[in-house]
Amino acid sequence: MTVLKVITYGNNILRTPSKEVHKISAKIQKLIDDMFDTMYANNGVGLAAPQVGYNYRIFVLDDSGEKEQPRPKVFINPKIIKKHGAINSYEGCLSFPDVYINVRRCENVIIKAKDIKGRPFTLEATGGILLARAIQHEYDHLEGNLFIDHTRNRFETENILQEKGLPALEPDNLLEEAELEEKIQENEVKNPPVTNAT
Repeated sequence: MTVLKVITYGNNILRTPSKEVHKISAKIQKLIDDMFDTMYANNGVGLAAPQVGYNYRIFVLDDSGEKEQPRPKVFINPKIIKKHGAINSYEGCLSFPDVYINVRRCENVIIKAKDIKGRPFTLEATGGILLARAIQHEYDHLEGNLFIDHTRNRFETENILQEKGLPALEPDNLLEEAELEEKIQENEVKNPPVTNAT
């Protein structure tokens, strides 16, 4: 079992688009095993290769619940072929210790990729479930994007980053997602979020 060091926000590798994997060699398979070890050791849902210092188009995830059997999934050279719908997603990231914010995500996603044996597969995740959101989050890492780029509240995110001693938001990387935001707000009017009464 090898637990790798997770790179934190501020390191340029997190902003560098990753390269295609041309051969699923023993080295790549070992990296994937180490990525799972690292993800589980840090109680993560997903982990992308750039987060452990490798510029490859690979991510792993496991969307199982606490009392469920593990459901490890490997995505090599993934490509999101369709996404639609809009949802608020409350997310954290192993590269941002103790940072949790509301971000914009699509509710449904279809992705194509290869598994650890090089076999192609297509996966659809719908209804804004954890799997749909995690796929988008990890895929972003391979593009050099981060979850904070989708923030719904820039000022709140700035304050949290400052509080945790992390670099500030990078305005040039913030994504203009007016249409997505509008749809999320419409959904929230129809189905207000449940809050606990005090």
